[in-house]
Amino acid sequence: EVQLVESGGGLVQAEGSLRLSCAASGFTFDDYALGWFRQAPGKEREGVACISSSDGSTRYADSVKGRFTISSDSAKNTVYLQMKSLKPEDTAVYYCAVEGGRLCLGLYDYWGQGTQVTVSS
Repeated sequence: EVQLVESGGGLVQAEGSLRLSCAASGFTFDDYALGWFRQAPGKEREGVACISSSDGSTRYADSVKGRFTISSDSAKNTVYLQMKSLKPEDTAVYYCAVEGGRLCLGLYDYWGQGTQVTVSS
């Protein structure tokens, strides 16, 4: 059974930082791309970042480029999202997700329960 458990969310002031973690289990970690997406109330889901298991390449939404960094640790079966220079518009529930293959296509098969990130102005 695929399980993705996010942690690290919380309340932070604008320009602050947070690091989200996602512990993955139930699948071969190195065989799938992993990513993060977010959803704010009344807004569409937005893909935030992804890391390919093919070559470790990363992709980011334009809204977070230069501020967010995705990384993974296959020894720990964990993917991270380091978020810096946070803005109030980053407020959302953040979900960790696994793609259907090695590439970042935004076609997620599984995702976790989400972790709330709230950025105050």
